[in-house]
Amino acid sequence: MSARRAVVAIAQQVMLCCALLICTTSMSEAGDLPVPRITVYPGDILRDEHIIEQRFARTAMPRIAVYETREAIVGKVARRTLLPGQPVPVNAVREPDTISQGKPVLIVFQAGGLTITTQAIPLQSGSIGDLVSLRNPDSGSTVKGVVQADGTVRVATQ
Repeated sequence: MSARRAVVAIAQQVMLCCALLICTTSMSEAGDLPVPRITVYPGDILRDEHIIEQRFARTAMPRIAVYETREAIVGKVARRTLLPGQPVPVNAVREPDTISQGKPVLIVFQAGGLTITTQAIPLQSGSIGDLVSLRNPDSGSTVKGVVQADGTVRVATQ
């Protein structure tokens, strides 16, 4: 075997070893992310059957904040169109609305030992923790309050 052939053979062996090393490294540095299985449009609720896990190489992982578990996005509402096979950015979904615009809700005012409850009409939809404006149908006045988990709105003194 000539020296040139020996060098070529050694170079091929080195390249093969490097290729195996790269494949092994990229497989160990891969991560699964939840992605939509179908196109999800704004206002659609993300259901478990809409989500699949897809493997991404760490070098190909998005540099923006995305959801890393399917449990974190199931039940949320899409703010914008989500494409199949693409990771879901944190700002692309929101919590579902707890109260709906125009549908009467119970508002609660508490001060010390005094509790006052009445119905009001939300002027906007909102989810838990959102500050919303409401109109009192009896007086026509507008108040602001924070949406609670039980669907009521807690108002404070102004």
